[in-house]
Amino acid sequence: MSASSTARRFAATILAAGAVVSAVALPASAHDGDRQRHPRVEISAVQADSPGRDNGSNRSLNAEWVEITNKSRRSVDLDGWTLRDRDGNRYRFDDYRLAGRATVRIHTGFGRDTRTDLYQDLRHYVWDNRSDKATLRDDHRRTVDTEAWGRQSHRR
Repeated sequence: MSASSTARRFAATILAAGAVVSAVALPASAHDGDRQRHPRVEISAVQADSPGRDNGSNRSLNAEWVEITNKSRRSVDLDGWTLRDRDGNRYRFDDYRLAGRATVRIHTGFGRDTRTDLYQDLRHYVWDNRSDKATLRDDHRRTVDTEAWGRQSHRR
């Protein structure tokens, strides 16, 4: 076997190895993109303690809220997503699309849903004033974001 033939075989082996590495790396990076389908949707603010006395009025209940913000340019379909507290109270988004670079506020009490305000239609407070955790999950039950406050805020 000549030196040039050996060099060509060596080069071909290196190119083939490179092609295998590229083929293996491509699905991994495609998977990373899929895993981060909505990494820019987050819990941006929580008002767990409504201002004034907690008197159970609808006005007081609606002053308790969680804001969800879409930091990306593209809208995100939140249909089937959930927002939960530590006690298992759950709000399920139904047929709602959050526009790009937009925020929606989810209120505890009753009201008429709009593009920027959604209502859980509850007659009791959800968020504990001193310590709680809000968890946002997508329609595949994957945790998208959490926000905790109070003495147990370090727990996930």
